[in-house]
Amino acid sequence: MAAELPDRAQAYLTQALESVHSPAGCIMLAASAVDAMLKEKNYSSGTLNARINQARDDHLITAGMADWAHAIRLDANAQRHADDSEPLPNEDDARRILDFSEALAQFLYVLPALVEHGTSTNDSEGPSPS
Repeated sequence: MAAELPDRAQAYLTQALESVHSPAGCIMLAASAVDAMLKEKNYSSGTLNARINQARDDHLITAGMADWAHAIRLDANAQRHADDSEPLPNEDDARRILDFSEALAQFLYVLPALVEHGTSTNDSEGPSPS
């Protein structure tokens, strides 16, 4: 993943990527990466459910991203609690959740760093000629 990602989120996401062959574990690790990213953005109070909703309400993430984050949260909960009514996930399920976790990392950390770098480079060069 990217250097811009906070260490804890990076560790969870790396482990999730390395464990896609163990889908239940991968899903729980990917959900932990999402949780760590939100906590790094100062969304650390209350449940993950509440933090996702607050991030949406504060426009840190879009409503669609919040819906997807909730789906991941629920998938991870089903695995964490060994919910007998839920089927065991497969690698496709794990990859779907990894897709979101990686996209969230790009959205919250990588893209803002690129923008900051791009604007600071342009600022140091002065105005562009007309």
